[in-house]
Amino acid sequence: MGEWAVARVQGMLASWESPFRSWLAAQGYAPTTVTDVVWQLDGLSRWLAHERLTLGELTPERVVQFEAARLAAGYTKRWSRCALPIRFLREVGVVPAVPVPPPADGPVERLLVEYREYLARERGLAAGTIANYTRDAAVFLTDCDHRGLALDRLTAGDVSRFLARECPKRNVPGARNLATRLRPLLRYLHVTGVIEMPLRWAVPPMAEQRDRSLPRGLDEATVAKLLASCDRRRNAGRRDYAIVLLMLRLGLRAGEVAALALDDLDWRAGEILVRGKGHREDRLPLPVDVGQALVSYLRRRPRTDSRAVFLRVYAPAGPLGVIGVKSVVPEVCERAGLPIVGAHRLRHTAATRMLGAGASLPEIAQVLRHSQLRTTVIYAKVDHKALRPLALPWPGAAR
Repeated sequence: MGEWAVARVQGMLASWESPFRSWLAAQGYAPTTVTDVVWQLDGLSRWLAHERLTLGELTPERVVQFEAARLAAGYTKRWSRCALPIRFLREVGVVPAVPVPPPADGPVERLLVEYREYLARERGLAAGTIANYTRDAAVFLTDCDHRGLALDRLTAGDVSRFLARECPKRNVPGARNLATRLRPLLRYLHVTGVIEMPLRWAVPPMAEQRDRSLPRGLDEATVAKLLASCDRRRNAGRRDYAIVLLMLRLGLRAGEVAALALDDLDWRAGEILVRGKGHREDRLPLPVDVGQALVSYLRRRPRTDSRAVFLRVYAPAGPLGVIGVKSVVPEVCERAGLPIVGAHRLRHTAATRMLGAGASLPEIAQVLRHSQLRTTVIYAKVDHKALRPLALPWPGAAR
């Protein structure tokens, strides 16, 4: 034990060993991991001395050279990398930060910046949605720029030719998304006076598939297996149990679960504040079993300055992001020995459960926070009992 506790770093980075260990511990890394990463700091310090470089000369290009030299010396990829030491040294300011390239100043880039601000300010879209819309807008605008098409002289034929070139490069969902995201761009260009004609009508309608299949919820036996697979003797199991229960009982999206903060839980009123799409905020009643699951997790939640309800289990310590929340459901399915389903399937389960309990479509829409009732109408298709009297008798069948 004493052997691992002695200083390991020599050279110009020796004085940074203790602060580095404290920084790693604050990030939630285990003691064995801290020891391993300190060895990387020592290797970096020795290499700098060998190359006669100062810390100020440790540019991103030099970091690549260091890692290549370590690989050439026979170290594995794990031991050759120095991501954590470099991140620490940049945070404390002794190593140059990664230079930020100057923003492009062309007409396409300026238009994309303005369009991105419009999507956030006027339409209130989520950051991920804005990124998707902007990415496809960049494809269209860059294509116009490369072909020498002046936007003020853009025609419906130009839009059609772009789609005819681009759609075959994508699968069916990708082509449909491109068309869907091109319409708001053309609307924006028209409203702001960049183009004279409302060319959004030049985008042909794509075959809509979403209402051709029924939303599939999970049966009660599957739900019971999912919840039972969460080992609530461990902190990770308590966290996963609470996340799955929030999706099953309240129909929360993965992004809404990730956005939950401690201040959003009103224990006295028995309510939870949900921050949804379009900057929408709704207060929902907190079911007793969900509240009990949250309390069980929060009582043993790691101590941190973060106000996020759900935290990562593994270092670096911090809030559990959207991707992390989405990964919980497949992992729970795998532990339960069930076919893998996505997080949104639990939202469908919440809706079909409410429908089966006799809730009306407006009530379901309110819980799921749908902005339009037509989004909720699809769940009427799974109410076979209510639909059966509406079905016409089969021709020739006995009455």
